[in-house]
Amino acid sequence: MSAAAPTPALPVTFRPTRTRAVLMTVGVAVLVVLTAVALLLERLGPGERASFILTGLLFFGGLMLLSRPKVVAEEGGVTVVNLTTKRRLEWAEVLRVNLRPGDPWVYLDLADGTSLPAMGIQPGIAKAHAISDARALRALAERHGTGRTTD
Repeated sequence: MSAAAPTPALPVTFRPTRTRAVLMTVGVAVLVVLTAVALLLERLGPGERASFILTGLLFFGGLMLLSRPKVVAEEGGVTVVNLTTKRRLEWAEVLRVNLRPGDPWVYLDLADGTSLPAMGIQPGIAKAHAISDARALRALAERHGTGRTTD
């Protein structure tokens, strides 16, 4: 991640759109199929029907949880939403934005010496889009905070 990126207008939300679309589509499809099976099989009792539908709902819920990650950049800082956590950071807390080859998502190096995964930018299905988003977030961190440009 070495090329400079234009700084996007704030607020901006980064999320893995293609991955999210695939997860939501699969979740809905599985829920519909399991519900249809539960309703169409005449030999199933009420408990068995309910278990089919509940299984579909649980699968759908799990995939919706996987589609939750995003990174929201605003004037005052950045909010990182991962699978089960949400963390708000001031720009001064973000020292560096990293997306190295092989990384599953962006990592933010923080002023307290820790690193925070930002799963909202992940190169899984759309690598070029993720690299572009990571560069944009890096440009924002350098502009609004104390971001370092070293690789």
